[in-house]
Amino acid sequence: MTTPRFDELIHPSTRLALVATLAAADWADFAYLKDTLSLSDSALSKQLSILEQAGYVTTERRLDGGRRRVRAGLTDAGRDAFEGHVAALRAIVDGLRPADQELRAHEVKEDAVLRRVVGEDEEVLERLRDA
Repeated sequence: MTTPRFDELIHPSTRLALVATLAAADWADFAYLKDTLSLSDSALSKQLSILEQAGYVTTERRLDGGRRRVRAGLTDAGRDAFEGHVAALRAIVDGLRPADQELRAHEVKEDAVLRRVVGEDEEVLERLRDA
């Protein structure tokens, strides 16, 4: 299970969409990213540069039939950061922090033990829970 970690660098919507797109493939061509995300050349270059400086993205420049091609891919650190950020967003949406999830699991187990000992008598269960 991925540890939820909110990542301020990935969070802005343009970068989040970019990283999500890159997470779906090993590599993506600059032109594909530009079209898919509806970004200008300069806007996409800027976002890729920011993510590359953070170590989240790697870019490769090569010649293809006399034309310069650029493609980008997530690094392992970038993939980990994205997965942690998505897990943190899920926890927020679910209304739970990781510690709350553990507490909730403990409460469910405790309730199951009480039901085994006392049975299904809701009045007795409520008195024991309140104690």
